[in-house]
Amino acid sequence: MKIKTLGMAALLLVGASGAQAQSFDVSDIRVEGLQRVSAASVFNAFPVSANDRVDEQQLAAAARDLFATGLFEDVSLAREGDVLVIQVVERPTIARLNIEGNDQISDEDLRNGLRESGLSEGQVLQLSTLDEIERELEGVYQAQGRYSAGINVEVEEIDEGRVQVNIDINEGEVAKIRQINIVGNQDFDDETLREVFELNDRPGRIFGWFSKDEYSREALSGDIERLRSFYLDRGYVNFDVTSTQVSIGPEKSEIFITLNIDEGNQYRVGDIRFAGDLQISENEARNLLEISSGDIFSRGEVNASTEALRQRLGAEGFAFADVQGVPEMADDGETVDLVIAVNPGQRAYVRRIEFYGNTTTQDEVLRREMIQLEGAPASTESITQSRQRLERLGFFSQVEVDTQPVPGEPDMLDVTYTVEEQPSGSVSASVGFSQSAGVIYGVGLAQNNFLGTGNRVNVGAQRSDTFTSVNFAFTDPYWTLDGISRGYNLFYRETDYADSDISTFSTDAYGAGINLGYPISELSRLNFGASVEDVTVKTYFDTASEIRRYVEDQGENAQSLKLSASWTRNNLNRGIMPTAGNYQRVSLETGVPGSDAEYYKLQARAQQLFPINDDETWALKFSGNLGYADTLGSNDPYPFYENFYAGGLGSVRGFTSNTLGERTTPAREGGRDRTMGGNVLVEGSAEVLFPMPFVENQRSVQPSLFLDAGNTFLSSCYDVLEADADRQQCSSGVDFGDLRYSVGVGLSWLTPVGPLTFSVAEPLNDESGDDTQFFQFSLGQTF
Repeated sequence: MKIKTLGMAALLLVGASGAQAQSFDVSDIRVEGLQRVSAASVFNAFPVSANDRVDEQQLAAAARDLFATGLFEDVSLAREGDVLVIQVVERPTIARLNIEGNDQISDEDLRNGLRESGLSEGQVLQLSTLDEIERELEGVYQAQGRYSAGINVEVEEIDEGRVQVNIDINEGEVAKIRQINIVGNQDFDDETLREVFELNDRPGRIFGWFSKDEYSREALSGDIERLRSFYLDRGYVNFDVTSTQVSIGPEKSEIFITLNIDEGNQYRVGDIRFAGDLQISENEARNLLEISSGDIFSRGEVNASTEALRQRLGAEGFAFADVQGVPEMADDGETVDLVIAVNPGQRAYVRRIEFYGNTTTQDEVLRREMIQLEGAPASTESITQSRQRLERLGFFSQVEVDTQPVPGEPDMLDVTYTVEEQPSGSVSASVGFSQSAGVIYGVGLAQNNFLGTGNRVNVGAQRSDTFTSVNFAFTDPYWTLDGISRGYNLFYRETDYADSDISTFSTDAYGAGINLGYPISELSRLNFGASVEDVTVKTYFDTASEIRRYVEDQGENAQSLKLSASWTRNNLNRGIMPTAGNYQRVSLETGVPGSDAEYYKLQARAQQLFPINDDETWALKFSGNLGYADTLGSNDPYPFYENFYAGGLGSVRGFTSNTLGERTTPAREGGRDRTMGGNVLVEGSAEVLFPMPFVENQRSVQPSLFLDAGNTFLSSCYDVLEADADRQQCSSGVDFGDLRYSVGVGLSWLTPVGPLTFSVAEPLNDESGDDTQFFQFSLGQTF
């Protein structure tokens, strides 16, 4: 470091003769040599004022105080009669600050740190600051394991009173761990203990890039704590790391770590007793414990037990309960007694519940999901359930809750829910062209949180030369304050394929319906609905023989009154792209007696997700879908247009949507065999959900590996035209050997316009005639 240094001289001159100074009364003080520093700064730091009587020692001490401000290179004192003259030489000002060589620490962070240490452009240069900054920067890099880092600081004079400070940084390389030695272990070998460490001194040849062999103090401290937890969870109550040595190689690029440990003896749990005010029965408290007498002592199980008790007391309103598990050595030297010390504190009440982050969703929508109420005893269980209810809405990508004591009110707390909104629907507009249909255009709106009201709205319209489709649906999930929902829907579909041969049949239909939902528990609800529908079936020259026969026997028009009922239980951890929990739904739909189509349709769906890791970013997902339908007490065939369909996203990926099932008998005039679906549906899926690499917000994207299976079946074949009886090849009944399988990769992505889902799949057992699709996608719906 090239820095010019000047000492301090404190000279006391008496008159012209230079005789030794005697004490005198200061009549005035004059400062000479100031350029940038104000006189006020000098007088504030100089502990002598006019009219003070001073001697040589007092003046020398005052000069030292002024020099200690760091503003001056030199300070001297002189006397002219009774006037005290302070002569100063100012330190230079930093005009420019140049930093080079830093990659690991940004320029902005470095400059902010230097500014806090007193080194920035415009400030007075202080030599002690430069030395301190050198040491601190070297310490920062050494904490990262960069022991070869070097800091060089130079001061370059620009002109009189101004300098440029150059900081040249050589960050060096992170030192690699070359050896980790554990000394003192008897009951566990080195390899077992090494698996506890995140740091590694033996990176693999194939996956060495993923090995963590770069040293840092924080990482070593974490590994020591993991080692301590390993022993404490296995009964070694007296385990201790007696010493830690970290040695640096001559080139400062290699680290050698030695841990000296004392395992102690393994202990089992003796007596378990409670101390303090339990507030619940002892039997209930013991049932909450994860550890029992006779078990090997485990700190992890003790912590889980105390947390379970804390949660239980929180449910009773003791939000600030303190529960500690204290081990006490028993007299036998082989067991440790466990004392559960409980201090419930005061029962707390909720003063206010506040919401942040809901820029679109109205406060009322969030507040009506609250199980915890303002003014009621604070229950950790109710506060947690309220957060889960918000997550299940599907309006928010993340929901966090925080409880804060009210200052000055030891029995009051405030609860704050912070949400991050996400798209809860989709808006679409489309224009297209088809040789058979002509120009096709349409608009659509699907919103589960319409205008932030929590209401569900679905509006769509499409039109072309051959078809028109209009639909509207609305649901108010809180029609009443008790959570009874009400919804209604209207639809109209008109098709005209008279001059087209693109379809084997078409249906024109219109209808309307209403539905009511009723919550029967925190997780379950019942839904009931009624609707009327008018369906007209049209056939063409290439219509399948089964459909022609059905229209001949049953007529082309059907009017039905439909009743429906369903039970739903939702225990998923969030509404969109869940990673834990389960979901079940059973539904029944009937065309009531007196309708042209009298039938019933029963369907059951289920999902179960098992988190693999604590963060719930990895999970196993299993889902199933079963359906069965038949006529109600008549020999009439089941209406084919009410059949189940399989294939595509949400079903068996890799097969074209709605193409799986028993084949129809093509018309003699031309056409090909297709499927009408079936009155029996069997579907299942197994998936591995995993986090998307390099994506910060894991809740906005969810990739998966999947295995799908499914098909539709006919419990009895449809009749065909008499002329086609010899060509029919229908096979009725459920044969699980006909299930179709596929494997692939799927991805759900929450985009600004709605959820985007796509898959790349390969069928495993497709047969001749199956329609397959390697790539499939959908916007506005997730599976």
